[in-house]
Amino acid sequence: MMRRKVKNLSPDAPLLYPDHPRPVTRRDFIRQGLMAGLGAVTTPSLFGLFANPGEARAALSSDLEALKNICGIDTLGGGKIPFICFDLAGGANIAGSNVLTGGQGGQFDFLTTAGYNRLGLPGDMVPPITNPDSGLSDFINTELGLAFHSDSAFLRGILEKVSAVNRASINGAIIPARSENDTGNNPHNPMYAINRCGADGELLTLIGSRSSDSGGNSVAPADQIDPAVRPTKVDRPSDTTGLVDTGKLVGMFDQADAVAVMEAIQRISDMKLNSVNTGITTDDVVKELIRCGYVKSADLVDRYGDPAALDVTADTDIIGPIFTQDEFDNDGEFRKTASVMKLVINGYAGAGTITMGGYDYHTGDRAVGEVRDLRAGRCMGACIEYAARIGMPLMLYVFSDGSVSSNGTIDNSADGRGKGVWTGDNQSTAASFFLVYNPGGQPVLAGASADEQLQHQQIGYFSADGSVDNGSSPAANNVNQLVLTVALNYLALHGEQGQFNTLFGTSLGNNTMLDSLTAFNPII
Repeated sequence: MMRRKVKNLSPDAPLLYPDHPRPVTRRDFIRQGLMAGLGAVTTPSLFGLFANPGEARAALSSDLEALKNICGIDTLGGGKIPFICFDLAGGANIAGSNVLTGGQGGQFDFLTTAGYNRLGLPGDMVPPITNPDSGLSDFINTELGLAFHSDSAFLRGILEKVSAVNRASINGAIIPARSENDTGNNPHNPMYAINRCGADGELLTLIGSRSSDSGGNSVAPADQIDPAVRPTKVDRPSDTTGLVDTGKLVGMFDQADAVAVMEAIQRISDMKLNSVNTGITTDDVVKELIRCGYVKSADLVDRYGDPAALDVTADTDIIGPIFTQDEFDNDGEFRKTASVMKLVINGYAGAGTITMGGYDYHTGDRAVGEVRDLRAGRCMGACIEYAARIGMPLMLYVFSDGSVSSNGTIDNSADGRGKGVWTGDNQSTAASFFLVYNPGGQPVLAGASADEQLQHQQIGYFSADGSVDNGSSPAANNVNQLVLTVALNYLALHGEQGQFNTLFGTSLGNNTMLDSLTAFNPII
């Protein structure tokens, strides 16, 4: 087996290849690392289920509080689990070297050594190897429920950010699924599907890193796109504080006084409305619109008049415990992640896409991919740890457009870690995975026996040679079906999988098939 020493690249360095066309579109620039991927968010309010946002602000006066219900202001959002997905642009490795994947029996139905070699693992690091002293494998880690390779860069990054106690409340599943390499035609983005499942928000519905219909790097399935919730961009702390403009009144007075002024204006307006007749047939409707306009203005100042409510830089659960000040100040990916998770997990937003560029890393070494995967893992772990600190559940989904494979050459550099170099794009080695954090305890896999649960933890399977078996699930060779499988599992966490066919049709199959594609029992 050939071994090769290489010089590593910065995780922000662009990736240019002679066999790839010059980047032309914004998407090309993102996948090759020439432009940063930004952040995307969808917004429902889980406050009514898992937290009490009213404790963070003073309530309006009783007369205006009563009007909030009439005006529909006090209506909760979808009441759904926050959802964050990572769009790793360019074709990252997920299966084998990061999340373990196996045959029909699940993650521990091991592939051949040649199969793992194709997935970047040399023969002395494959999962089946047993340590003679412990009788266990040194290359399997199940701290997060879902089995990772013990030296997975994703895993190392996640464990850096997630405390040991919170790891016990995480579980996950992997979905072996092919997708085209380096193309804008992969309808990977599930945000519209998650919104259709009921996720909606207190401030926004969807935001995204691009001025595109999906808001992310990959497109959304065409039949799911709803122009009414087309994404708005969020990718930095200033975008979060800029979501709400409470006008100059808050600057002139403190928040409480500003709310009192707005309440007084509403009452004066209401007195005037009660003494006049507009003379039009829709008099009551017009008056209600005017009343509600003033009530909404007062409520807006009450909720968000304090800029710290949405300020990532002022959140002491983010700066310090999760990202050091130095990390936050010097890495745009961390600032972007913090901005999205702040909105989603606090309920200002219910789902978000974080696009990270530069994952087309078949650079003829291993180090480049390891460094970038490590940073992605840190961002994933940050989201989970923040959810734990806030006391909210979270579904975190990771996907990429295509994948890579190795020819067995070894990178023995410090960052290469003695693993196989990535030598080319390979759609047949692709997979996606999701993790679920539940503050009430580790999510429980579906299935009546341990063997059945293992099959629910891996939805579909690989062949022994390290490639996706195209017939192993509806999602295995159809990215549209992959998105639907993610939506099904999102519904199942709420105990609402019975609504799937009504929302999305019967393309995934009958109820027996839907059950086989569902990883977890409900957590709420």
